[in-house]
Amino acid sequence: MDYWCELAWLPPGEVVSGVLVTVDGSRISAITPETADPPPGAVVLRGLTTPGFANTHSHAFHRALRGRTQADRGTFWTWREQMYGVAARLDPDSYLALARATFAEMALAGVTCVGEFHYLHHAADGKPYDDPNVMGHALITAAREAGLRITLLDACYLTGGIGTALVGTQRQFGDGDAVRWAARAEDLAKAYRKTPEVEVGAAIHSVRAVPPEQMTVVVEFAHQQASPVHAHVSEQRRENEACVEAYSATPVQLLHDRGALGPRATAVHATHLSNVDIALLSGSTTHVCMCPTTERDLADGIGPARALLDAGSPVTIGTDSQAVIDVFEELRAIELDERLATGKRGHWQARELLNVATAAGHASLGFPDAGFLVPGAWADLVSIRLDSVRTAGASKPTAVESAVFAASAADVHSVVSGGRRIVAEGRHMLGDVGGMLADSIGALHE
Repeated sequence: MDYWCELAWLPPGEVVSGVLVTVDGSRISAITPETADPPPGAVVLRGLTTPGFANTHSHAFHRALRGRTQADRGTFWTWREQMYGVAARLDPDSYLALARATFAEMALAGVTCVGEFHYLHHAADGKPYDDPNVMGHALITAAREAGLRITLLDACYLTGGIGTALVGTQRQFGDGDAVRWAARAEDLAKAYRKTPEVEVGAAIHSVRAVPPEQMTVVVEFAHQQASPVHAHVSEQRRENEACVEAYSATPVQLLHDRGALGPRATAVHATHLSNVDIALLSGSTTHVCMCPTTERDLADGIGPARALLDAGSPVTIGTDSQAVIDVFEELRAIELDERLATGKRGHWQARELLNVATAAGHASLGFPDAGFLVPGAWADLVSIRLDSVRTAGASKPTAVESAVFAASAADVHSVVSGGRRIVAEGRHMLGDVGGMLADSIGALHE
């Protein structure tokens, strides 16, 4: 299959006209720049075409909360109680429906690979299903049906807070201890070892939920699988204070001491960091996932993204709570939030931000051969309109800036994921995604 791109973003960050992308199966087999006209039979992609986007941090079920947590002032902790309420109503069938619709919404926004941070392992009363991994299978099925690759980050979640037991809905998250978590996660990983579109990784939910002595088991699992390991880190000041009080160390220092940092690791949020934390993350080349739309929705704060990148940590983005699903909004928020925090402009160039959503994001999810338009890479193509009311006036020299700082998810008109065209003319192959979302969310709130 041939795709002719009016404009394409090619390594090392150059916009090129008339790029012919030849796809063989799930991979790009050839790139031919500056072809004057599309050859017969080629699919014509107008506007700017980039590699597919990676959504490094997602909780699919949080999509059911959008718009329902804004009526009262609340805090992160009151929001969490509402989230628990949704979790308690999910079962494998309803989770499949909701996740499939949510992942389809991501596809419409240009996402071709999602990192799903998964901890809804068991029934609401905490009892395992007959298949202890049925919820994980539902998420993987949902992603594949929506056309996405998925890294299922199976989360170890053992305590309700530092030194406290799981209570209520939290019981459906826990496996008792890390050894039992690893045995279940190993069974899940075995099921997908021959499925190239699926990666099963590990997650330490947080220092609140995994005691230090249990973290080592999770890290060892990730090493044995050669898989990514992610963790929520320093999202809340209260989390940092409790960690220092209990362990005389920050969350980053605790993870470092337990061997949980490194090139295959990702620290999610990393909002409230000390200079020592930044040095530990960057010195270990740990990825850092920023989730700006969730951070601002929950009033969590602004993380030091530029300082982390300059020090050596690759930066990625995630939609986390699904407050919105719009990669462009996440990207420009990294720059715009730093402008508000510092009173200065120009922390990030548009091409750097686009790399955050492409090459860096895919690498953090265990797909280092994605996020580039080069032969041999995964055939992921996202085409962005440059003639909408948001992007009209864009030109070749400013195409990337127009996309990153002006476009929205609505400007994505075509998405090819792993060689399969899953979005054409702004419509997902599954049909009415809005209707799918309304039905799956409505069923949970009846």
